[in-house]
Amino acid sequence: MGFCPCSKVCSSELFFLHNRVLHYHLLRRACYSSLSVLLVEDQVFDESPAAHIKAFHEANATRNCSVVWRKGQLFPLVVRVLKSLNWTVARQVRFSTAVKYYGYFNSLYAFRIMVHVFSLAGMRREVYSLLRDIVCHTRKAEQDLFALLPFLMDSNYDVGKLIIVFDMLIKVFSGNSMVENAVDVFIQAKKMGIEPEISSCNFLLKCLAEANKEDFVRCLFEDLKTSGPNPNVYTYTIMMNFYCQGLNGRDINIEQATLFLEELMMSGETPTVVTYSIYIRALCKVVSVQSALFFIQSLRLKNQPLNAYCYNPILYKFCLEGKIEEALKVLEEMRGYGILPDAYSYSILVDGFCKKGEIEKGLNLIEEMEIFRLKPSLVSYSSVIYGFCKSGLMDVSLDIFRRLQKLGYKYDFIVYDILIRGFCSHGNMDNAYKLLDEMVDNHLCPDDFDFGGMIRWFCKMGHFDKAIGLFNFMLKYCGLPDTMICNFIVDGYCREGKLEEALKFMIHMEDLSIMPNSYTYNIIMKRLCEEGRLEKVWELFPVMLKLNILPGVVHYSTLIDGFAKHSNMKKALMLFERMQRLGVAPNTVTFTIIINMLCQRNETYWAYKLFKELIVKGMNPDQILYTSMIAGFSRTGDMKKALALFKKMSNEGCSPTVVTYTCLIDGFCKLRRLDLAGFLVDDMKRANLTPDVITYTVLISGFLRLGIIDKAHELFDEMRADGIIPDDVTYQTLGLPSSIVDQKLDS
Repeated sequence: MGFCPCSKVCSSELFFLHNRVLHYHLLRRACYSSLSVLLVEDQVFDESPAAHIKAFHEANATRNCSVVWRKGQLFPLVVRVLKSLNWTVARQVRFSTAVKYYGYFNSLYAFRIMVHVFSLAGMRREVYSLLRDIVCHTRKAEQDLFALLPFLMDSNYDVGKLIIVFDMLIKVFSGNSMVENAVDVFIQAKKMGIEPEISSCNFLLKCLAEANKEDFVRCLFEDLKTSGPNPNVYTYTIMMNFYCQGLNGRDINIEQATLFLEELMMSGETPTVVTYSIYIRALCKVVSVQSALFFIQSLRLKNQPLNAYCYNPILYKFCLEGKIEEALKVLEEMRGYGILPDAYSYSILVDGFCKKGEIEKGLNLIEEMEIFRLKPSLVSYSSVIYGFCKSGLMDVSLDIFRRLQKLGYKYDFIVYDILIRGFCSHGNMDNAYKLLDEMVDNHLCPDDFDFGGMIRWFCKMGHFDKAIGLFNFMLKYCGLPDTMICNFIVDGYCREGKLEEALKFMIHMEDLSIMPNSYTYNIIMKRLCEEGRLEKVWELFPVMLKLNILPGVVHYSTLIDGFAKHSNMKKALMLFERMQRLGVAPNTVTFTIIINMLCQRNETYWAYKLFKELIVKGMNPDQILYTSMIAGFSRTGDMKKALALFKKMSNEGCSPTVVTYTCLIDGFCKLRRLDLAGFLVDDMKRANLTPDVITYTVLISGFLRLGIIDKAHELFDEMRADGIIPDDVTYQTLGLPSSIVDQKLDS
């Protein structure tokens, strides 16, 4: 089978390059033959180490090859290597140093002889080291790496005896991320009738897989099967791992991996525990944990090699699915078959129990680890600390943290992160801040630490000053924050009512080369709308355009909402039309704002027209939008349309809320249809929705409107019995001051 992708390596350009190299060989052949004779004559060279070192330092880099050879300043070293096969002698001069004094081609000739000498002696490590020295310098000097192989070959030797050179050159190229060059060496070896060793081919295959060269991987594997060397268990394991990893956006191909496993078993090779563990992990990811468990049990019945690595993916998958007890059974099964769980096996289970809140079982497993002389890792203890944090036992978490410190455990970023998040989530910002200081003192302040999460927590808990302090702390110790973190600060200033400070901070962001984004400006717009400074919002649009931030539907919706809340329907509608003319399509939120505004003004005809337009455009109305329309029709007494929308809402799978029911109840109460209002209350309770204070107030008002005062007071008592606190509107509806009601409640 042809090696299709690799043909790129053997292109016409490379063919021309090979011819040029061959021509260069012919020009040098005479000089090289004379040199070979001189190398075997001992009396020509001074072999003392001092003489060699002095010769190197006194050499002139501009001398031509004939002068160098005549005075013997480079090749005495080659002679000593030839006579002694001493690696210490060979390492007296690096290839880059030789090039500096004698030029690239002279040095390459000398080092080629040493490569061949060590190769013929079967000294693989020495050949590898010399070739790596040559290749690394050649790449750094931007010399042609494809021309290197023809230079290294020598017609004075039987090419078949230099198989080690091919093998080691494949490994050097592969190990230094030059896989196409390695493939070229493989191809040239095959053309010369040489079969590289399978270990070199496996190394090349592994490097191609890591570089995600799928076509090369597949074709190389097929070439090995058709023309040799025959793939072994490691070859198949590499192929299975490639299709089981699912890296670089590639899906796990369990079918292909299964075919490789079957082919491996038919070839007579015995799969290793690594082979099985790779396959089992893939089964857990893309099939099911039960399939993986069944597979491993079938292997055990066939006495196939198994260890903890094979079982760990199953333990992990069970824990991931929350089936901790099932995972524990697998652990017991392992021990029953004489397979000892490792520290990672226990860590998986400890983490599973602690995440489920069963910390005591996690601690029992840690004790069991110590009985089996398995030292619990920091990962295991981190899971326990996480469990206590989740349960709110922060003091216990901190105590374990300190004890580990005394036992000599070196903390990592994750342990600090768990504790800091724990303290933040329970509102203890002081301890969170102390741990952050300690973390930095221990030189553990990575760029990806969740400063944004902490800053957000500080703002949420009302500690905005600490949020600012943390931001400055981050600037000092951990580099520039991103725009998202800066947005938390801008939002914090706006929540504090400090709009001017927020604007100044945005200028500070630009000074730090942190550009505000669309969300930053939307935060400012919201605050301006809340303060009623709607004209100022208009001034931000040109600023955004200068920064190549195009105002989107969110910005327009924010401003439209501002106009709607300040009863400026005319400007809200003008802006709604303008955004569509500019090609900014309204979303459900935009439609909801406009429809709600129209319904509040009893413009239900136009509101319903927009509602139908929204559906035609393929948008699905949500609870808020349906409720706005139902409220609008109920307010105008058009209960037929209100009920029709209510039914449509339920049929579309959009569950009505307490507010939705209350709007309908209010509409029927105003029409004196308390029977239908009562039916809706019962329906509401059947839907597990509890009437709120507004619902009760609407009903009380309805009964009072009909003069049924006793029923109104009965509802009032029912409301209190349900733990719903009446508000001032309820008191006023009943015609009783709140103080009288309070006295009645006290009595």
